[in-house]
Amino acid sequence: MIPARVQDAALRLPSAPAYLYDLPGLDEHAASVRRALGAVELYYAVKANPDAELLRVLAGHVDGFEVSSRGEHAHVTALFPDKPVALGGPGKTDAELRLPHHRIHVESLNELRRLRATGLEADVLLRLNPDLPVAGAALTMSGPFGMDEAGAAECLPLFDERVRLRGLHTHLASGLDAGQLLGLARTLLDNGHEEVNLGGGMAVSYADPQARFDWTIYGSGLEALRRGRTLRIEPGRALTVYCGYYVTTVVDVKRVRGEAYAILLGGTHHLRTPATKGHDQPCVVLPTGGGQGVEDEPITLVGQLCTPKDVFSRKIVTSAHIGDTVVFEMAGAYAWNISHHDFLMHPNPAFHYLRS
Repeated sequence: MIPARVQDAALRLPSAPAYLYDLPGLDEHAASVRRALGAVELYYAVKANPDAELLRVLAGHVDGFEVSSRGEHAHVTALFPDKPVALGGPGKTDAELRLPHHRIHVESLNELRRLRATGLEADVLLRLNPDLPVAGAALTMSGPFGMDEAGAAECLPLFDERVRLRGLHTHLASGLDAGQLLGLARTLLDNGHEEVNLGGGMAVSYADPQARFDWTIYGSGLEALRRGRTLRIEPGRALTVYCGYYVTTVVDVKRVRGEAYAILLGGTHHLRTPATKGHDQPCVVLPTGGGQGVEDEPITLVGQLCTPKDVFSRKIVTSAHIGDTVVFEMAGAYAWNISHHDFLMHPNPAFHYLRS
């Protein structure tokens, strides 16, 4: 259910398409996550959405930020020079290995050797990619990410007082519920390390936006497993997805072989998530038009791109008329920042922030 304050703000936007971020909603959600985690450290995975206004809200609730490139590092450290930063991601360049950080997540033996060759001090977490079951995951982080147990063992002789091993980093899968993540955590914490970063992967349902990850169960479960160790998690999507909305306008309604289509300004070059994940983006159609349209029947919502893959939602039952306003929810993560903005060179969306 899209809050009334968001719908009201969407109707007041000067133009469409546009992104609308609900900052009070984000603040409330992040605060509730922070409370649930207790002594477990909370980092935000900036890759999910690096919008500066969102980061400013999150900074009041997180212990640090996880970045995966030189650009993300520069962006975050310019905004928050005193906030701890963890540097992750495969294929780090020599320049990235020299960046200042609180922790660096090393992905391979060769990367560790190159890190040592910089001559700089470093506090390292080895990214482990163990062979553990992750049934039901939306995405598994296998293949090139991290090391298996043999690869991690090869790294151990290279640590000393300058390049220090602090523990392990893991991120095995995305789309898991609290019980599944706790099951993985129990296995991963049987390793004797005093510091473990368990990554993110908290389930987010685009089919049922009201079905939220149970942070209370997860936080209490991690606290029981912590036993004096430093535990850290680094969610991205699960922190910011609910605060973002993509607002656009119906520009045409038509039928092709009996099937109804609403053509919207913008497209998946602005909001790539439904095309990437193959889901229907949840939305509400607000009756601001009154032109040609359909009443309470299945209709497919598409954008302006010259490709049949430019689909937001397929055959949703609703009313839609030319001039109506469409508000897509769950657009606060992996949306604008992963989209192919320049395809067809349509104008970029505007960005607006609901602050109260």
